[in-house]
Amino acid sequence: MKKFDWKDGIRSPESFFLETDDIFEDLEEKKGTSLLLGKYSLQEVRAVLMKRNFFKDAQNRGLWPLDYDMDSSEFPPLQRFQIFFKEKKPPNLIVDLKIREGKFRPKTKIALEFGLPEFHFIILDWLTLQNPLLDFTSEKTPLPGQNHPGLNLGKKVLDLFDYLARLDNTDGLLAFPAYFHNALLFSRTFRFANPEKRGEVLAILRSFPELSFKQLSWVVYLNCLKDKNGQTYEWRAEEQVHPLARELKKYFESKAYKETVQKTRENLSFSIDMESFKSKVDDLGLHLF
Repeated sequence: MKKFDWKDGIRSPESFFLETDDIFEDLEEKKGTSLLLGKYSLQEVRAVLMKRNFFKDAQNRGLWPLDYDMDSSEFPPLQRFQIFFKEKKPPNLIVDLKIREGKFRPKTKIALEFGLPEFHFIILDWLTLQNPLLDFTSEKTPLPGQNHPGLNLGKKVLDLFDYLARLDNTDGLLAFPAYFHNALLFSRTFRFANPEKRGEVLAILRSFPELSFKQLSWVVYLNCLKDKNGQTYEWRAEEQVHPLARELKKYFESKAYKETVQKTRENLSFSIDMESFKSKVDDLGLHLF
């Protein structure tokens, strides 16, 4: 049985979002500065982390002391904020965040009927959350894209972004989930701008209630999911929005949006090439059953 190399064919350790320039070609970015979002110094960012009990949570996990790095030299203009355990070394990475501001207008038929304007978003371009002190075992296997187990702080981190978005007076948060399971995790507070995409994800979930979250995540990642025509399903990221603006909230709560989600969900069906899936899982040395 082949031993699985977590770096083999994986974009980034536990990366939540894509880093693909083509995806952001329709976004209008603000020019970067040495400050996070052009406003907040490292000292101010640390104050927000302390207010949100991030330091306490890190200490409880043995991740103390912490070291930091903030950089705005990357193009297109964005700020990169990293948190390390003890010192700034790649093996000690805990948080890796690339964040910027930009404008985006939903382009679905329903959005056009609503006459939605361009909205000002905080864009989560890249996010890694991991515990470098822990490794995976046969009992605790990874999700696609993970090098180390996560911090179990996803909700708290999203609360932090929500806090910054409100403080910055933006219309919400915008992200592109790099993996299918990222979309599921963030769907608790994010909505796909395209209702058909949301219906697609819900249809996949409805089709396999017997599978665990992790099993289904690997089914999609390993290209073992088939549509009703027998074609291989390939995960394609689309915009997910955490809305703060009233117009955005009305769009996602509208009858037209919800009906499109439901119609799409009912019209799609999927199956799994289980033989191929089990073979690939075995080759990778994953313990999913």
